[in-house]
Amino acid sequence: MVALLAETASYAVPVNIVFGFIAALMLYGAVRVVTTTNVVHAALWLVVVLAGMAGLFILLQAEFLAVTQVMVYIGAIVVLFLFGVMLTRTPGAEGVESNRKMIPFGIGTAVLLFVVMAYSLIDSFGGDQVRPTAGNPTQEISDAIFSTYLLPFELVSLLLLAALVGAIVLARKE
Repeated sequence: MVALLAETASYAVPVNIVFGFIAALMLYGAVRVVTTTNVVHAALWLVVVLAGMAGLFILLQAEFLAVTQVMVYIGAIVVLFLFGVMLTRTPGAEGVESNRKMIPFGIGTAVLLFVVMAYSLIDSFGGDQVRPTAGNPTQEISDAIFSTYLLPFELVSLLLLAALVGAIVLARKE
């Protein structure tokens, strides 16, 4: 359904409107991540940016990537980041003072990175178009994980379990 809406000739199709809203929200969240002085607030703005990325994956009909984005990045990485901040926070250090002398350097670096990335992407795909695949991509990924790559999947699961047990043992000693 989403792909059918995007194929119309008008630029004001619902998919483009939703994309614009999500992109604007992500840009605002990204600016707030780097401009806020409170680290916890920065992590929460990062959640907004990562949730927007999951929304863009849904617009691209990549539901598996959207769920993975939410589970891995929002559910694990940001929580780990907040956990580390809460454990290492020193009393009285509520915010970080901004260094106004570095703002022009940061803006210049951002513009330079944008120019380099835009230049590298222009005509990098030639005339290639994305063609939809037959079948359900999520089903294909799950079939590959639980048939062809079952042994590596289980080994990674055991490695993560060992890391979790090690973290619990280290936390109990303190």
